[in-house]
Parts: sequence; C-alpha cells; structure tokens
Amino acid sequence: MVRVPWFRKVKSRSSASDRLNNGYFLDADGFRFEAARERMRADRNGSPLAILLIELPVDRASSRDFALLSGVLQRRLRITDTSGILAPRRVGVLLPDTPKEGAWKVASDICDVYPVGHDRPNCDVCMYPDETSPPADEVRDQSEQPVGTYRPQFDLLFARPTPFLKRAMDVVGASLGLLGAAPLLAVVAVLIKATSPGPVMFSQQREGHGGRRFRMYKLRTMRADAHAYQSALRPFSVQDGPAFKMPDDPRTTVIGRFLRRTSLDELPQLWNVLRGEMSLVGPRPLPVEESLQCSAWQRQRLAVVPGLTCLWQVRGRSTVSFAEWMRMDIEYLRRRSLTYDCQLLLRTVPALLWAQGPR
Repeated sequence: MVRVPWFRKVKSRSSASDRLNNGYFLDADGFRFEAARERMRADRNGSPLAILLIELPVDRASSRDFALLSGVLQRRLRITDTSGILAPRRVGVLLPDTPKEGAWKVASDICDVYPVGHDRPNCDVCMYPDETSPPADEVRDQSEQPVGTYRPQFDLLFARPTPFLKRAMDVVGASLGLLGAAPLLAVVAVLIKATSPGPVMFSQQREGHGGRRFRMYKLRTMRADAHAYQSALRPFSVQDGPAFKMPDDPRTTVIGRFLRRTSLDELPQLWNVLRGEMSLVGPRPLPVEESLQCSAWQRQRLAVVPGLTCLWQVRGRSTVSFAEWMRMDIEYLRRRSLTYDCQLLLRTVPALLWAQGPR
C-alpha cells in the first residue's frame, strides 16, 4: 500500500453526485489529492484540466449557502467532476477534459441558478497545463518581475504545507549553522574582496514554494559582470535542459573555485532557511529564467519548500540529465518525511566530498 503522508484520508471515495447529495465536499487535503491524480493523468495523455474556483460572499458563507451550492453543483456537474472546500469561503471544482470555455460555461450556469436578490459567488478558472506560460523569448522579461510575485494558480494550489517538526529542524539547524560558520564567513569575505572587485554576496531571484519568487543569497564566486557573458557561454554547458552548468567556467574567480568545489558558497542560504524561503532539505531552487522553461510535470517540484540539499546532490549532481534531475525531485516529494530528510542530510557530506562534475 502506498503511503501518502501529506493528506488526511477522506471518509469516502464515492462519486461526486453521492457526495453532493449528502451536502459533502472533500476537505482541502483530499481535494488536492484528487487534483494531483488528475494532474498526473493530464501529464500522461495531454488532456486539459480545469479547476473552477468558487468564492462565496463574506457575509453569505453560512452552512445554508454551502448547502445551496451543493445542490447547484449536484445538478450541473458530471460524475467525473470533483468538488472540495479549499478555505472557509472557497470551493474548488475539478473539471477533467474541460477547456477554459467549458469551465466558464459551468461557472455561468452555477451563477444563473441562484435566486434573484441572492448574492452570487465569485468564480475564477485556472487551467493545467497553464495557458499563460510565456514563450521562450519572453522568459527573460518574466524573470525580472519583482520578488514575491506568483506564477499560475496551479503552483499555489499544489503547494503543500511544511510540517511543524520539519520547520523546527530548519530553524534550529540554520541558527546553529550561521553561528558556527560566522568566523569562516568573515575570513572568506575578506578573501573575496581582496581577490576580485565587486560585492561579497551574490543574490538572484529563484522560484520557490508554490512558484513564489524570492532572493537567494550565495558568496560571490564569479566576476561581478558574470551574467552578461552567460548567453555566449551557453553552448559550453554540460547540463541539458534550461539549467546552465559549465566545468572550468572562465568567469569563476580564484577564491571562487575553492568555494564552489567545497560548496562553502552556499552557506549564506542558511539565512534563506531561517526566513522560511528555503529548507535544509528540498529540491534546489532554479533561477526564475530556468524554472519558467520547465515542462508542466517538472513544475511539480514547486509543491514543497526548496532546500540546500536533496536527492540530486547525493545521487547525481551534474552527471544526470535534466529530466532525471526533475524526477529525483518528484521522488523526494513522494517520500518526504523527517526521517528521510535526516538520511539525506547525513548522505550530503560524503556526496559533496566526492561529487563529480561542475558546481
């Protein structure tokens, strides 16, 4: 039996019509589980998946209003559709094999059923795969949007909450790590300033939990104008897919080679962990420009908080294909637990010491 630790088991897997007959909606976790199954099916056969989001007015979100909405949905939905409560006033409806126009027609039909003088719900539709993804030549412009902006609603919908114990381990581990590394960071900062012009720290927008953008920090290992030369160096990347990995990158400074080889340049990310933008263990956050070029199935990795280390670091690093890297991240999503996180942390040190390939 497959263990699914991130949702509470719902009391029935009956058809949508049976649930609605009883005035029953799936809870948020159960709904996300059903949505995840439909998402995998859409990835397999390329069929469209629509989610209708229904929000009841603030002063009308009573049990009677949910009962009314339940009756409306019972008459309008198919047996293959699924509904669930996502928030106190918000209901989601899964509409498999439904284009956007069809989902909006369902929304219109639902609103038309409400009696005159009754506040109608607000409706919105999000599609999977996302129809608003920018073309390749617009990705760079998208990456310059302000920190904290969000990607499509699907990324947010599938974002799983961080367990309390995992967050507690992150806070304790990051705090101790920053305190212990403070003297080393001070020495490295002096060496960086002494060997190359530019700031000590390097920051870059990354896509994290639910597609939210944040600024990730590293010790600077390259010349200050390194990004201006990346396009010219792209043909020399040894990593397929949107990610850029290059051995003996000419932009790397003298001290930078040592920092990258030992992964000491990653130490400032403990501050990101302390802020809750990252975790000690989780998929490595990609630069926004690269993350936006990921396929729909690869963006499943955004369901959890990104981390300092994960399966890719301990198994393959830069010696596997980009698709295999993404599969490792999704495997972590399915196996995530506090025990598994501890195992990966223990395996990270020897993996860093003997890892092959560029960093």
